[in-house]
Amino acid sequence: MRVYRLLIALFFCTALVLHAAKNEEKPVQPQEEAPQLSTEVEIQNAKNELVKIQKELSKGNSIWLKSYNSYMAYQEARKSLRDVKFRIEDLENRSQNVERKLELEALQAKQKVLTEQIELLKAQGASPFVSLLKPDEAGALPTITNPFQIVTGLSYVKRINSQYRDYILREEELQELIKLLERQVVLYKEITRLDSKADYEVELEATLLQVEKFKLALETLVSTAEVYEKRIESTEAKINKEIKDQIYKFLNITMMVAVLFLVSFLFKRVIKRYITDNERFYTANKIVTFGNVTLIVLILMFSYIENVGYLATVLGFASAGLAIAMRDWFMSLLGWLVILVGGSIHVGDRVRFEKDGMIYLGDVLDVSMQRITLMEDVTYTTLETNRRAGRIIFVPNNYIFTSMIANYTHGSLKTVWDGIDITITFDSDHKKAAHIVKEICRKYSKGYTDITRKQINKLRDRYSLKNSNVEPRVFTFIEPNGMKISAWYLTNAYATLTLRSTISGDIVDAFNAEHDITIAYPTQTFYTGPIPPKSPPLMEA
Repeated sequence: MRVYRLLIALFFCTALVLHAAKNEEKPVQPQEEAPQLSTEVEIQNAKNELVKIQKELSKGNSIWLKSYNSYMAYQEARKSLRDVKFRIEDLENRSQNVERKLELEALQAKQKVLTEQIELLKAQGASPFVSLLKPDEAGALPTITNPFQIVTGLSYVKRINSQYRDYILREEELQELIKLLERQVVLYKEITRLDSKADYEVELEATLLQVEKFKLALETLVSTAEVYEKRIESTEAKINKEIKDQIYKFLNITMMVAVLFLVSFLFKRVIKRYITDNERFYTANKIVTFGNVTLIVLILMFSYIENVGYLATVLGFASAGLAIAMRDWFMSLLGWLVILVGGSIHVGDRVRFEKDGMIYLGDVLDVSMQRITLMEDVTYTTLETNRRAGRIIFVPNNYIFTSMIANYTHGSLKTVWDGIDITITFDSDHKKAAHIVKEICRKYSKGYTDITRKQINKLRDRYSLKNSNVEPRVFTFIEPNGMKISAWYLTNAYATLTLRSTISGDIVDAFNAEHDITIAYPTQTFYTGPIPPKSPPLMEA
């Protein structure tokens, strides 16, 4: 074990001796070369960093550099224009030759180009950063006077905050640009200090001028941003206060409108409970609805129109134009008032309108401020004329002033006279036929006759009724093809066709059962021999 340790110690001693001998064989380097290599490395590193900065600045993404370059181009163009003008004046004062004449023409063309260039860059003449230092205009400050303008106010606040953020981004961009330029100045100075042959005096002077201009712009930008921020805060406070006031106002108006609707609902319930007549209930219901809507409109008008007198003045001046432009609308409104006050048409009445040769007959579903709504039913008119039924007809209220209107169920009357015509031959017993028709009409219309008699007695208080006969009437007339029997009877105004169909069938059956009554139709009789004598009437047993 001792021998082993001695061998290891001998090995390390031999290695140390060999290493020392190797170091003695190396030539000693001169100590002056190390600082020289270090300086070259520093110069190269500075130049590399300078190239990177110049590449970053030459990308052209900075709006500050663009504005500054435009400013410098404007100043350079002005200086060049002054030199060109001075040279042109000098040439014009000299004697002209071909060479000077060509130079003069070239200078005049250059003068024109420089003048146009200066006009394009004129906005950057006074200061290179006029447009960048001025905050963007957000438009006129909105005044919130109704709930619909709340969105406008919020949009305005959002817009000015967005513009302020853009303005702060300009400040940050300018700060980064100044850092790059200051670093570029340091590198120029460092390279000049390390390399006596380097000549960066022009670049250094131009960069220092840029830094000075940008720092002045930064100071202005910072102070303007502070003022801009305070103005935004005051604007936000004003708009938020107006929004809050409008919300409270809207809630109060909503509560008032809800109370009006509740009162209207209660009124309608009371009316429905104590008024059993459908027509009166409908009229009262419409009056309550109209009054409720009018109150709501007045509340909204006086709440959101600041100068009602001004509105009245404007409407006064515009009334003539409105009367002409909206003549039909006003006439319909006036017609509605006439219908409402006069009571000539009510909901449920069966009415007949005639317009431009067309006849419209139906039941009144609604009488609004602008029109009367009809439900067209199957009637004799639709059967013979329109051949259509079931349509909803909208009749403007102003038609009551210009068109003929017939009310089949005006007042307490719910019945109308309907007529049936039937023709029998000349040799028929027309007296007997008329008696049969009258009895059939009296049979089927007796109930309506009694009802009409009572209704007419009620109408005597309002109208002067000369003829109050309600019994069926039968008339006999001579026609080319025979004797026409015209029967008139009272029937339900809403179901005339039903009774007409029943009576018509019974009349035909009754006539066919009589041997001395023949229904006539267009015929011709030819006699080839003597005319046969008339047979004597049969004697009753």
